[in-house]
Amino acid sequence: MFDRNFFSSQLGQAALVSIAAMLAFTIFAGMEPVANAPAMVVGMPLVELA
Repeated sequence: MFDRNFFSSQLGQAALVSIAAMLAFTIFAGMEPVANAPAMVVGMPLVELA
């Protein structure tokens, strides 16, 4: 799919930085305490499917 030439290009390096940023965001979002979750759910509108 991708080869070394792609990752050595400027576009490939930008792709690697983007992937690293997404992974970091996912890791830090998962570290949030679970105790805050119910407070967030209370303020969300209820959506029902017919």
